[in-house]
Amino acid sequence: MMLMSGTLPSRIGLIAGWGRYPIYLAEALKQRGAAVYCLGIVNHADPKLKTLCDDYCPLGLGKLQTAFRFFRQHGLTCGTMAGKINKKLLLEPMLLWRQLPDWYTLRTFAPMFITGKKNSTDDTLLGAVVNAFAKNGFRLLPGTDLIPDLLVKRQKLTRRGPTSAEWKDICFGWKLAKEMGRLDIGQSVCVSGQTALAVEAIEGTDECIRRAGSLCPGKGFTVVKVAKPQQDMRFDVPTFGLFTLQTMHESGARVLAVEANRTIFIDRQDVADFADQYNICIVSIHEDDSDRGKSPFAEFPD
Repeated sequence: MMLMSGTLPSRIGLIAGWGRYPIYLAEALKQRGAAVYCLGIVNHADPKLKTLCDDYCPLGLGKLQTAFRFFRQHGLTCGTMAGKINKKLLLEPMLLWRQLPDWYTLRTFAPMFITGKKNSTDDTLLGAVVNAFAKNGFRLLPGTDLIPDLLVKRQKLTRRGPTSAEWKDICFGWKLAKEMGRLDIGQSVCVSGQTALAVEAIEGTDECIRRAGSLCPGKGFTVVKVAKPQQDMRFDVPTFGLFTLQTMHESGARVLAVEANRTIFIDRQDVADFADQYNICIVSIHEDDSDRGKSPFAEFPD
């Protein structure tokens, strides 16, 4: 459900995972006058949220009923999810004993983890969370509906644009990344010389970048990060910020291409300054751009 233009709920629930995005979103909501009540995922959410939000409650991954009580306690009717969840936790032995899920959570995720009737892709798992909240009377909204300027527009974000060879890698990587997204495997690929070096899966974008760097040390490569063709903007929206750029620099990546109007961009000035300092190129492009034989962006400024 979309928000009416210019409207913002006065009270918003925030389910926060790992990374800077939940902090960035909470700060933006507070600046616009909303009260923010945060459920911070245990061992994921940044402690800064405790002082930033109007109230804060730590939340275990298996505690949906705790989340519903928190929303009711604060009179919330809507919320949003932000930040990453370490999906590798799902592969830990004795998962149920480690997380001790409540009865509602156990029933919700039984088709994925007990009976095997459903798969455990991101869309399946996070879609189940959204549906569980809806059944209990709470709407989970896209953060980008609440703060539309989170999304990056089509543009060159750095002083340097892609070389002709780098543009070929961007176009090659775009098609690979879109197919991986369609299969709900991951949203990022790393490419060099129109060869796939690494494809993001359960480990996440940063580990994918590090793996690519270990495969072609000193050569440089391109990272392409896109939304899924079936992207639900309520969750798992591609996001990048300073940490992504630092990982790229440490791993030897030279180019980052993201999807315009479907990618969340945080730490904007810090990212641009860092990229220019280390001569990294960042572009935000549309689907049609990936079919061009030539980059729409100048390699060097006039």
